[in-house]
Amino acid sequence: MDFVSPVLDVASLICNCLGNRADHLRRLPQNLISLRAAMEKLNNVYKDVKERVESEENLEKKKRTHVVDGWIGRAEAMEKEVNELLDRCDEKNQKKCFGTCCPRNCRASCKLAKMVREKMDAVAELQSEGSNFQEVAVPLPSPHVIERPLEKPVGLDSPFREVWGLLQNKQVGSIGIYGMGGGGKTTLLKKINNKFLQSSIKAFDIVIWVVVSRPTNLERVQETILDRLGIPHERWKGREEERKAEEIRRVLKTRKFLLLLDDIWDPLDLMRVGIPPVGDGNESKIVFTTRSADVCGGMAAQKSIKVECLEEKEALSLFHAKVGEDTLNSHPDIPKLAEMVAKECKGLPLALIVIARAMASAQTPEEWESNLQKLRLYPKDVAGTENDLFSVLAFSYDSLPNEATKSCFLYCSLFPEDYQIPPEHLIQLWIGEGFLDEYDDIQEARKQGGKIIRMLKHACLLEVGTTHFILNGEYLKMHDVIRDMALWLACEKGKKKNKFVVKDGVGLISAQEVHKWKDAQKIALWNETSIEKLREPPRFPNTETIIGCVTKFRFPSGFFTNMSVIRVLDFSKVEIRKLPTEIGNLATLQYLNLSGIMIEYLPIELKNLKKLRFLMLDWLRLEGPLPNQMVSSLSSLQLFSMKFFSSLSPTDEIMLLKELEQLEHINDISIELTSIQSIQRLFKSHKLSRSTTFLQLKGCRGVNQVQLVSPSCIKELVLDRCYELEEVKIIHFEKQAVPSKFPSPQCCFNNLLSVRIKGCKKLLNLNWLIHAPKLQYLQIENSRIIEKVIEDERSEGSEIESGLSVFSRLISLVLFNLPKLESIYEHPLPFPSLRRIFVGNCPRLKKLPFDSSICMSKKLEKIIGGQECWDGLEWNDQTLMHNLTPIFSIPLKC
Repeated sequence: MDFVSPVLDVASLICNCLGNRADHLRRLPQNLISLRAAMEKLNNVYKDVKERVESEENLEKKKRTHVVDGWIGRAEAMEKEVNELLDRCDEKNQKKCFGTCCPRNCRASCKLAKMVREKMDAVAELQSEGSNFQEVAVPLPSPHVIERPLEKPVGLDSPFREVWGLLQNKQVGSIGIYGMGGGGKTTLLKKINNKFLQSSIKAFDIVIWVVVSRPTNLERVQETILDRLGIPHERWKGREEERKAEEIRRVLKTRKFLLLLDDIWDPLDLMRVGIPPVGDGNESKIVFTTRSADVCGGMAAQKSIKVECLEEKEALSLFHAKVGEDTLNSHPDIPKLAEMVAKECKGLPLALIVIARAMASAQTPEEWESNLQKLRLYPKDVAGTENDLFSVLAFSYDSLPNEATKSCFLYCSLFPEDYQIPPEHLIQLWIGEGFLDEYDDIQEARKQGGKIIRMLKHACLLEVGTTHFILNGEYLKMHDVIRDMALWLACEKGKKKNKFVVKDGVGLISAQEVHKWKDAQKIALWNETSIEKLREPPRFPNTETIIGCVTKFRFPSGFFTNMSVIRVLDFSKVEIRKLPTEIGNLATLQYLNLSGIMIEYLPIELKNLKKLRFLMLDWLRLEGPLPNQMVSSLSSLQLFSMKFFSSLSPTDEIMLLKELEQLEHINDISIELTSIQSIQRLFKSHKLSRSTTFLQLKGCRGVNQVQLVSPSCIKELVLDRCYELEEVKIIHFEKQAVPSKFPSPQCCFNNLLSVRIKGCKKLLNLNWLIHAPKLQYLQIENSRIIEKVIEDERSEGSEIESGLSVFSRLISLVLFNLPKLESIYEHPLPFPSLRRIFVGNCPRLKKLPFDSSICMSKKLEKIIGGQECWDGLEWNDQTLMHNLTPIFSIPLKC
């Protein structure tokens, strides 16, 4: 047998093995150096990766990827294994084991040398892998809703239920929540947000919260949404608006979302933001808060909900919660005093919270009584009101666009608490004060005044007050706390307490108190207020304005003597019998209102008021005529108003018109005329006719036709008991008489806003109103033979221009005691602006000219009439009747 070959094969294998081991052993010193170097590089890469991961986790709220997390674990394990291997090699080297011939030591040394070589390759591979990570962390999966900090809300159950119900309604996509500052809108929105934290409620894939604030920053809104959606920054950071909108749209169109937008001041273009349309079958929703109902319209909210101030019971509950039981129980009298203090806040949550905190440490009745007195007279003196209440509410004031608007707002604080402010009266006062002096034309100034009112309402600094159905008036009011804030601002944040002096129903004011007013800029005395007899004339060197709307007022001797800068005097509705003659010495006076007073005569000295621009004598009851040449002497006069003034004879009327015609600057006349001669005098004068804004024709015996000049500046027309009046005709400025039925399109009454017809027994119709496209108020009473308000004769060849929309601006319609009235208009009309309609004793009226869009406008608030009349109406569309029935009411019998 051949024993040699196997032996040789074994020997060959042994030699090869021994050769490899010998090679590892021979290279071991250099490999150890290389392994340490490779491990150092791996450690550096490990640190870089770890820092990137921790940075993105902590700062960008991301989560490390599984690949990176696994690599970090392997790198940490590798470091441990390599350190252990190096320690063993160092130990062997110290024992001189690597160079001995002991078979056991040889085998162990070779094994370690091989492990070193293998670790070198593993470390290099791990280092290469770590150096090539493009992404180490990804955004955390967002919770579908993030909790908003919220104390237990009080008094929001009703609006919450309403909003929550709408969120379940698939037909409603956008909801606007509006109301005044500090009223609880944000609290309500937080309550809605946090409701979705309940595990049982997951109606949306994601709830997104964005604070918009003012000024609106579209980029900030977009970035808040992008972050909430977890879209990586590199996809949108630094990109243009459209690219960001595309990213938002790309994600949201695949998800069912609820977008909560807090504190919107101006309409936000959601398409520019990137928000897909809602209410389009995708079941996503948008809910936003604002201080303005106009913003709800601008944002196309499908439903708008107003957050009102709290009811008395809810307000007291909130107040008690913030004061605390310990304080309330500290004395038996305190609960009643707490109720009185809470009432002063008029249900405004922010005011209740701030005042309650101020009272929380007051544990004696005396402290409560003292603070109650401060709250009523000097609210700023109550702890916390300046910093925590007024300064917060004043943000709305600070955001007003210019000083004129701010001055107009502060001026409203001169009216007493809960006062219903007539807008026209307020605007005239603003003009008289010079706030709108940049407008030379009074009509332009009035328009700007209207814009300012809308702006103040938009900022929730003014509110809509009561609406007088018959007098066609919508009043304004100021919330008591807003008024307190305005007075605080007007008095330079309380530093000059007597800069604005407002006294309402305080009874007799002492002479000592009056003398403190020497620094007053504006003084307003209201209701049961009077001044005691003064020993010497008061000094008002800085006073620009005095409003004396009191029931009884006796001018102290020399009252007008020391008023060197007086600009506005308003003594409307004051019970005075005599006006001091020294009023004629007020060289700086520009505005004088004597409306509604009953006086023996006007002093001739009024003719000395050469700077007077506004003179109001409405409802004035004189025992004689106006002083001769008084009006014509007022060389700066721009506005003269003598509405409902019945003390002048026809001769006196003509004399007055002649005097008005002599005035160079006159451009706003309100006047009542009673004779055909006066009417002719007015319309024959180009100056007078183009300046007349209010015209009342009363009685006017022998007048069977009225010829109105077109174009006309008349804003309000009253035809009162013109018993013989049969027809209204329009005269173009070229003196061509035009029939009243359908005059040419250039003969328009673009300024006419209000028409009142009373007791014109022979008037058949008001066809000429078709060319009053901006008419807002129409009242027709006691006209026996009128059959149609507007008689549509298009079928007979007359054509109504398509550019004119009949009654499109009409807000209020009153029809009373018209026994033969059959029709308002032949064809259905949309009435997009109509809010109120009153029909009484019109037995032949069987149809209201509404088309189906009247229900869509959502503006119609009231239909008032008799039940028999309502039941007798004929409807082409029964759905229309059902939709209008809820707003019908019965104040009197037809």
